[in-house]
Amino acid sequence: MPLRVHVDVVSAEEQIFSGEAEFAVFPGEAGELGIFPRHAPLLTRVRPGAVRLKMPDRDEFELVYVSGGLLEVQPTLITLLADTAIRAKDLDEAEAIKARQRAEEAQRNRTVDVGYASAEAELAQSIAQLHTARKNRKTR
Repeated sequence: MPLRVHVDVVSAEEQIFSGEAEFAVFPGEAGELGIFPRHAPLLTRVRPGAVRLKMPDRDEFELVYVSGGLLEVQPTLITLLADTAIRAKDLDEAEAIKARQRAEEAQRNRTVDVGYASAEAELAQSIAQLHTARKNRKTR
């Protein structure tokens, strides 16, 4: 029997995923983090992007969009406390495109640095949602 690790992905609103995975990939601040069972303990922040979970006995990955949060890794347990988490199958690609356009427009029409920083964060999140939705569409 292959090694597995328990993964929990939760947001303030709900638990998005709880189950066993053969390995998982998270969007870390410095790049993607590939986590296998028995990984050394780790605590880090994640950026907006797709969480990819390799499920036992399935070829395709389970995809979850996260807008950021904290990742805790223990040898047999991975916990992601996400600011926002949405299953890839529940993402609306058209809405993500509109959000990206609104964020780009806000960047062009900035009046203060705070507005620019907010628009930049919204742009990063909408692009990550769009990429996650497109990855999900390709794997189905």
